[in-house]
Amino acid sequence: MSVDVETHSQPQREPSTPLPVTPSWAMLRTLAGIATLSGLLVVMVYQFTQPIIAENERVLTERAVFEVLPGASSNVIFILDEHGISQVGEGRSGVRIFAGYRPDGSLRGIAFPAAARGYQDVIQFLFGYDPACACIIGSKVLRSTETPGLGDKIDNDPRFLANFDALDARLDPDGRALLNPITLVAQGTKTDPWQIDGISGSTISAQAMARALNEAAQRFLPIIQREQATLTQPTP
Repeated sequence: MSVDVETHSQPQREPSTPLPVTPSWAMLRTLAGIATLSGLLVVMVYQFTQPIIAENERVLTERAVFEVLPGASSNVIFILDEHGISQVGEGRSGVRIFAGYRPDGSLRGIAFPAAARGYQDVIQFLFGYDPACACIIGSKVLRSTETPGLGDKIDNDPRFLANFDALDARLDPDGRALLNPITLVAQGTKTDPWQIDGISGSTISAQAMARALNEAAQRFLPIIQREQATLTQPTP
């Protein structure tokens, strides 16, 4: 008796088609083109937005000058460096300060910049100084990324801002440094006119503010006091 055995043959596979190989120089050329285009777009956006940003910063600083120098109706920019104070355009570089003038042309005070690291980033300030009383008469945060509702208290809390109504910034007898360093103390413990009464919930930002003010005042105020004659309102 014969037995039929069914045999199965394995189907033949179609020969695989090799994937196309992209030459490396072509990929490099494509990547270089994308990078060049991206860089060009970045440059174009920067060139377009830079004048707008600069103008916005100018307007904000202009407003801040009048906030930290109450009673001033006009201001003039000067350059301050280790050699003294000069008018803009005299070929010297340095820190830009702002002399504010009353309507009668008399000097109200000088606004000067300061900066220090806060909790998240560097905080930029503008402070107003009155040479007549040798005191700080205003403060303004120009740029900050501190936590809203906490770190921004240093710029909007009336009790804290009262520190800068007439904060003592007298110089020592030699006129080379502050007679008393400006320091931050715990809230409710202020005893001296050169101390900044702290603020709860914003300690790090307040510390940065006090540190920035003290360092800038130690550097700028001796020069400002010495060069007051330069700060008379220029004749148009």
